[in-house]
Amino acid sequence: MKQSTLVKVASASILKNKLRTLLTMLGIVIGVGAVIVMVAVGNGAQTMIQSQINGLGTNLIMVMPGSTTPGGVNQGAGSYNRLTVEDAEKLKREGTLYSAVSPVVTTRTQVIAGGTNWRTNIEGVSTDFTAIRNWTTSSGAFFSDADLASGRKVAVIGATVAKSLFPDGDPIGAEMQIGHVPFTVVGVMVTKGQNAGGQDQDDVVLIPYTTAQTRLSGRIRLGEILISTNSADDIPAAQEEISGIMREAHKLQGEPDDFTVRNQTEIAEAATSTTRVMSGLLAAIASISLLVGGIGIMNIMLVSVTERTREIGIRMAIGARGSDVLTQFLVESVVMSLLGGVVGLALGYGGAALLGHLTGWATSTPASAVAIAVGFSAAVGIFFGYYPARKAAGLNPIQALRYE
Repeated sequence: MKQSTLVKVASASILKNKLRTLLTMLGIVIGVGAVIVMVAVGNGAQTMIQSQINGLGTNLIMVMPGSTTPGGVNQGAGSYNRLTVEDAEKLKREGTLYSAVSPVVTTRTQVIAGGTNWRTNIEGVSTDFTAIRNWTTSSGAFFSDADLASGRKVAVIGATVAKSLFPDGDPIGAEMQIGHVPFTVVGVMVTKGQNAGGQDQDDVVLIPYTTAQTRLSGRIRLGEILISTNSADDIPAAQEEISGIMREAHKLQGEPDDFTVRNQTEIAEAATSTTRVMSGLLAAIASISLLVGGIGIMNIMLVSVTERTREIGIRMAIGARGSDVLTQFLVESVVMSLLGGVVGLALGYGGAALLGHLTGWATSTPASAVAIAVGFSAAVGIFFGYYPARKAAGLNPIQALRYE
């Protein structure tokens, strides 16, 4: 029997019982749709986290304080701080793979302007900070090297701080008080949004680190040192170079590092690992619907074999081979599964878009997920349709013709 004839016969049989066919396909539709929605949500979450991580900076490496172990008890990262401006200067002077280096002095205090106050993060940084974080000003300008060298009391504020302190006016040139020290606003940064940890990156005031050390924190130690490499490929080698320079600066001979070097890739992997596991788990649970749908197809095909026993006997009596009958029933099963997969795919896309619209979540469906879902639905049709098809092909023509 020709393949085109088999497809026509199978299609006619499917259309003969439209309601039963729709109910049979329902399990596949729900399964594929659920898998697409779960994968879209999980992939969208990972994409959003990766975007937020990339927003931290360009080829970013962070040097942070290390840990101390008094009495053999490790106090954790950041418990032993020996980072100084001299370390940052030495890294910038001796490093061969870096495009920018910035010390960071961090404090949190009250900021007052025009009778309004706001508690925010104050970060003392260098002029390299904008290149490292790939962050520019939306109005005004960032402070200069001359401001840094003289320790001028100038500030560049984030969008959140600008909206909170200057809701109705232009903050450029305005006076603001950080703690008890007056500062002049010289710039406003472009809106950056939340980071992967949910922290508002625009809720910040940036000032020269020299001013932060002498006027605000009074601390010699740095909170961290930010470094940007020339390219992403340089990050592993740059980390090795940073470790070597830092060990030399701190005169560590045979002792463990008293600092920690991390890059944004490590942060991204840590942030997305949980999301990846949850997405896989949800997709696996949704796949159970495909299994249930496959069992439904097998049941209906077995019923169909019983109902069409005389038809099968007639086909065999006029020359149809067992392989033709087997193929016919397999085609019916696969067509139902594929149709269910396509409908489920459309519903999955629509459901993911609707969910994203209602909740504000980012959704993204990779092409691989589409191919896997449709391919898996076809595989379900073959797997669960084979036994009924085999049973139909194995019928004795004489007994089939006598069946009532």
